[in-house]
Amino acid sequence: MDGEYSLGRPHPALARYVVRYLGYREHSSTPVRRRQAPGASCTLIVSLGPRIRLHGPAGPSVPASFLAGMHDGPVITEFTGPQHGLQVDLSPLGVFALLGRPMTDLTNVAPQLTELEVPELAGLPARLAEQPDWPHRFALVDDALLRRLDASTARPDPEVVWVWRTLRRTAGRVGVQELAENTGWSRRHLLTRFRGQVGLAPKAAARVLRFHRATRLLAPTQVYGGDPAAALRSVSDVAAACGYADHAHMVREFRALAG
Repeated sequence: MDGEYSLGRPHPALARYVVRYLGYREHSSTPVRRRQAPGASCTLIVSLGPRIRLHGPAGPSVPASFLAGMHDGPVITEFTGPQHGLQVDLSPLGVFALLGRPMTDLTNVAPQLTELEVPELAGLPARLAEQPDWPHRFALVDDALLRRLDASTARPDPEVVWVWRTLRRTAGRVGVQELAENTGWSRRHLLTRFRGQVGLAPKAAARVLRFHRATRLLAPTQVYGGDPAAALRSVSDVAAACGYADHAHMVREFRALAG
């Protein structure tokens, strides 16, 4: 398979909500099948070429441009021939701020942009196709997201922001009761508000974040942001560093989350 990729940095005003831009152009004469495991972000795909096939918790689909919410199960992507488009990795809190709708509507699904009833997003594929190169496309996405953010009145609760950041910082190694006590909310209220603005319950989000850290520590070619556990080589050591009860517990979680 041949591929060309271009990374873009979002506008500083979007830094809280947008992780990165990735322009891509790929071609394969044979079928390409990828297993996309759950992660810490939501994915917006603006397609500039043929559709891609998805097989996820919600069943099979063949969307054009789409927005995938938070998942707690794997998604299989498939294509043959050319693929061309732009990927935007967003914080779930960023998606909530942009769309102003319950994030549970997007959990484990990937609706097409035209189904979201957001003109700024629905019009992106045609507008990006008119741009001459990736810098111009990144700038156009900046403009569209900034305008959408200005038009939206939705903002995540400070308590939800704190809980999400704490879970990210600790890779899910904080109990729900402790999180609730630090926000001053009841467990039930935290569950309701967090699910509505992130898409997963705090415990499920912690599970995904713990898995996400473990996958990075197990990948020998990746460096995990100065994590002192990054030099670990034993699978059992990684399991202990990530808060699993033992090696077998981590194996069960990998099967459940990544298939």
